[in-house]
Amino acid sequence: MPRIQIVTDSGARFSNPRLVRHFPVTIIPNTIEIAGKRYQEDIDLNTEEAFKLMSRLDAPPKIIPPSENDYAELFARLSHFADAVISIHPSRELSESWQNGRLAAQQVNGNCEIAVVDSQSLCAGQGMLIRVAARAAQEKKTTEDIVQTVRQAVNRIYSVYCIEDLNFLRANGLIKASHAILSRRLEIKPFVSLEDGQIIVIEKVLTRSEAIERLVEFLVEFTELEDAVILQDRKHISEETRIMQDRLAMEFPGQHFPFTMYSATMAAYLGIAATGVAVLEKEGDILDDDF
Repeated sequence: MPRIQIVTDSGARFSNPRLVRHFPVTIIPNTIEIAGKRYQEDIDLNTEEAFKLMSRLDAPPKIIPPSENDYAELFARLSHFADAVISIHPSRELSESWQNGRLAAQQVNGNCEIAVVDSQSLCAGQGMLIRVAARAAQEKKTTEDIVQTVRQAVNRIYSVYCIEDLNFLRANGLIKASHAILSRRLEIKPFVSLEDGQIIVIEKVLTRSEAIERLVEFLVEFTELEDAVILQDRKHISEETRIMQDRLAMEFPGQHFPFTMYSATMAAYLGIAATGVAVLEKEGDILDDDF
């Protein structure tokens, strides 16, 4: 069985946070620039603190991914005791992380394979691929099989979010200023989806109860879930999350739907007032495109 090391950045979130303690996972921090000051995500600044600072901003903070040199140094260090490194990055459409990792991998000499994977996602999507990689490392016999398993799982990850505050969406060019003004006046809440690595607005709802209903409907489109997590904007369980868990317990008997606070990196795109879900469908399941 090959010795595998897994790498990702601090924007990733996990349905089971203990994952990183039980598997050889190294998390390299993003840098968050807020009001001219730079912080290492989850090192200098935890997620709750980051959200508080972001609440004072009209425009999103700058997210600076690990540099080519940062990745090269980490890959070189891990290569001394690993047969392969699988580095899982946020979508290349939204971050330079994948490109930096790809260039860094070319610098590492020796027999250690460096597989740089574009998750085509952010936050929980990355975390789900980490779990896939960790399980494959325990089950598969070759590095090629492990990497192939991870790459195939990329296309089985889906996530949607309901956004309460449109400031960051507008500043990031994800919604037109005129639409943001109209939505705010009418108290309309946009739904966004991560598709092909990009954040796109797919529909709008008027009330929180309608938002919960649509999030549940999104999950019910899947017949079998390999992994699922509810993303929220606070550390402790929200009322919306509690309602969703109750609803989903009836729809998916025996299926666990944990929750976590989405990362500060994700908040730089969506803002600090959102609720979402991310899923990894089981192989062979087909998502209905009518959502």
